[in-house]
Amino acid sequence: MMVANSVEIFNLTKKFGDFTAVNRMNLSIKKGEIFGLLGPNGAGKTTTISMLLGIVKPTSGRITIEGLDAEKASSAVKQVVGFMAQETIVDSDLTAYENLEIAARLYHMPHEEWAKRIHEALEWAQLLEFKDKKAGTFSGGMKRRLYLVKSMLHAPKIIVLDEPTTGLDVQNRVEMWKQIRELNSRGVTVILTTQYLEEADQLCNRIAIIDHGELKAMGTPSELKRMVSKGQVLEIITTQQEAQKVAQLLKSKFGISSDFKDDKVTGLIEDDPIEKLPHILNELKKSKFTVAAVSMHLPTMDDVFIKLTGSNIRDKAGEFQSDRNALLTMR
Repeated sequence: MMVANSVEIFNLTKKFGDFTAVNRMNLSIKKGEIFGLLGPNGAGKTTTISMLLGIVKPTSGRITIEGLDAEKASSAVKQVVGFMAQETIVDSDLTAYENLEIAARLYHMPHEEWAKRIHEALEWAQLLEFKDKKAGTFSGGMKRRLYLVKSMLHAPKIIVLDEPTTGLDVQNRVEMWKQIRELNSRGVTVILTTQYLEEADQLCNRIAIIDHGELKAMGTPSELKRMVSKGQVLEIITTQQEAQKVAQLLKSKFGISSDFKDDKVTGLIEDDPIEKLPHILNELKKSKFTVAAVSMHLPTMDDVFIKLTGSNIRDKAGEFQSDRNALLTMR
């Protein structure tokens, strides 16, 4: 059956007693896109994912996944969805091959396909030469790659990645980004939660921002940034001694309020930024300021997040630990 979207969420609500974790959420996730689900801790992300995976029953509303009702056809949904939790779930006492053998058994894969699928998975994860090594000897990045292919072994159409790069160093994070893009290029729909706003900006085709259980905004990264301001952020790199004076010049000559820290001055040009930039450069030159670099860009995802939720991604209690524990036990 051909469906237009991989996931459809209709008026989804989840209450725990008097507390509403998710409140009448509506959104669609297109086939073959990387979709970001962002929000502070306590916003309702984990509860939403729990309902999407059929672990938690909605109070009201409905979710369809590849045309299947997530609540009524939970067994069928598990065959089209893969899940990778924030915590790396591999058995340290088993080899990489044995970890994937267990996954093949749990996914009820035909036994005659095991060897071929496991070989391909290990090769793709660049772990084939380590197939007989115990996972406990692996680095953090290697364990994450093993866990990713473990989640994908049954060739699902959708993969849910819950903060997939948390705890990884920069090199391993970039490698994980590459693998996520490769999965997506194969036609896999990726649903991603992350605490790194740059990650969402780099990877996601569209992003939904939720807070207090409600959908605050949804769109491409550029669309969300334009919600913050139709202007552009101006950044001037000068010297620590002159940064304050440059900020004062922007205010007095152009009415641009700006902040300065060390050698960087940052302000927002709201009206005709392209037209104003040459005049700003001319004034900087006339004032004989030392300028190492000048750039303009759209507001960042941090700016978007702060405007829509009132703060940075914050680490506060709120979502139910039982939900996360339930996610960890899936499969």
